[in-house]
Amino acid sequence: MEKQVFLSEQQINIIHKIPLFRGTTDEFKETLLDRLDYSVRDICKGEIIIRQGTPCQHMHILLKGNLEVNIVDASGNNVKVENLVGPRAFATPHLFDEHGLFPATFTVVEDGVLFKATKESAFALISSNPELLKNFLRITGNCTACTVGRLKILSYKSIRSRFAYYLFERRKGSDEIEMEHNQTQLAEYLNVTRPALANEIKRMSDEGLIRVDGRKAEIIAHASLLQYI
Repeated sequence: MEKQVFLSEQQINIIHKIPLFRGTTDEFKETLLDRLDYSVRDICKGEIIIRQGTPCQHMHILLKGNLEVNIVDASGNNVKVENLVGPRAFATPHLFDEHGLFPATFTVVEDGVLFKATKESAFALISSNPELLKNFLRITGNCTACTVGRLKILSYKSIRSRFAYYLFERRKGSDEIEMEHNQTQLAEYLNVTRPALANEIKRMSDEGLIRVDGRKAEIIAHASLLQYI
């Protein structure tokens, strides 16, 4: 049985500050919880809170904790998509699709707190406020772009191609890149083993394609590296 918990003042402030509600007035924030049909509960490590293919019936906000997101592909392989760290709203693109199904399974990897509001009350709230609607559409677009980029990486067969795409996606106008993942996290993100990734990075460095120091990477042979993607 789910253990219901009450929102603390700190958690209410967290909800007010997430990007979904950013830019709305103080008056609107004071009443938004009264206008939502919601529940709050503790979630525990190892718990599956959403299974791939189940209907999306709620707006979800991870107030605290860490979720691992995985999909089962057409070949039956379990593929890690990303980790979600609270506080943040998630799975928003599927909220108002009439037949919206979750495309992934969400598993708790760090104890936390989950806020859920029914899609009907969330729709009424979002449609009542232009700033909130704009935030919702922007977040939905960002989620879609993130998913497309993630699937693009996984479409490459070799570790070299996946890592090369990862680097070019994060260039931001410079061949010096600050990676957001350490090597263990990067291996999970690229869906490869850590030793295999470490060996490939060493080979690419030895060939003069890149230079890597911790989370700092630099593309040395731009044209040569591009041929792998």
